[in-house]
Amino acid sequence: MPECWDGVEEGNAGATAPPHTPLPRGAPGHLLPPLGQQEHDIETPYGLLHVVIRGSPKGNRPAILTYHDVGLNHKLCFNTFFNFEDMQEITKHFVVCHVDAPGQQVGASQFPQGYQFPSMEQLAAMLPSVVQHFGFKYVIGIGVGAGAYVLAKFALIFPDLVEGLVLMNIDPNGKGWIDWAATKLSGLTSTLPDTVLSHLFSQEELVNNTELVQSYRQQIGNVVNQANLQLFWNMYNSRRDLDINRPGTVPNAKTLRCPVMLVVGDNAPAEDGVVECNSKLDPTTTTFLKMADSGGLPQVTQPGKLTEAFKYFLQGMGYMPSASMTRLARSRTASLTSASSVDGSRPQACTHSESSEGLGQVNHTMEVSC
Repeated sequence: MPECWDGVEEGNAGATAPPHTPLPRGAPGHLLPPLGQQEHDIETPYGLLHVVIRGSPKGNRPAILTYHDVGLNHKLCFNTFFNFEDMQEITKHFVVCHVDAPGQQVGASQFPQGYQFPSMEQLAAMLPSVVQHFGFKYVIGIGVGAGAYVLAKFALIFPDLVEGLVLMNIDPNGKGWIDWAATKLSGLTSTLPDTVLSHLFSQEELVNNTELVQSYRQQIGNVVNQANLQLFWNMYNSRRDLDINRPGTVPNAKTLRCPVMLVVGDNAPAEDGVVECNSKLDPTTTTFLKMADSGGLPQVTQPGKLTEAFKYFLQGMGYMPSASMTRLARSRTASLTSASSVDGSRPQACTHSESSEGLGQVNHTMEVSC
């Protein structure tokens, strides 16, 4: 398939790459935009949300709902992953709902002076309006970074709407004073795209994977409205602790009640945060996937491995029993670093699955390196 530059025609004026300019493999826009998409602006209690629907609802199956990281939008964050050939086996079974954070979509107008960007809790509280608008009964969320935090908040506040979560690069901690001061100082000495790049990529990637990093620097600077991005960035950096604890560790501990797959690259700036999040979740419903040869954006640099992991995750919830699992199955056999299967039932796994697809409840509490 020929290389293409996704979003130039829709993006802000001044995009620097013409449609025929080759991009590094894994760069945003490597694949053609999918067909059959519908764009919507959904009214919520905290303003409009831009949403893109791909496909149509499939019976009683949940929708796959995505939420991108700060500095990106659904195209920059998820196009490479959802356009990956093996993902088509999944997307033909589920409707996909891509959510753009307020003002982060391609071609978004700049917010007026004095606009108050929604808090992370309010961003989560906007999502039930999306679910209700399209008539979804529940969703399987896929979030990256800030989007993972929003989806985790959503699942804590509205657990009955969430059947499962894939959380990449999630940091469950709010920023302390030292982190806050460091972020402010970085903002004074670096451009906003460069500041965001240090959030998305590790220092090693910034130095050694310059082609990929440069393509994202261009897209972040040209496609995402910079004033709107600054508001989102500021709000993410003022987030509070996610307030979750492993059941039994503290009285009345709050936790995610659905199956969760945590994902992080082995060379990612978010690794410590994801490890801590894993320590705070129920081990009987959580899978921790640490991806080898992957950095801050595993859905971009390792879409094949992530697709296999996602298929396995869906199968554990009773969906797609006949899906091929070859790559991940080999990785699990060869690279299982620690596994502790716990006999028991998942609180929510398979409770929403169609009876024709149900496989029974499958527990996979493990850490996988692949």
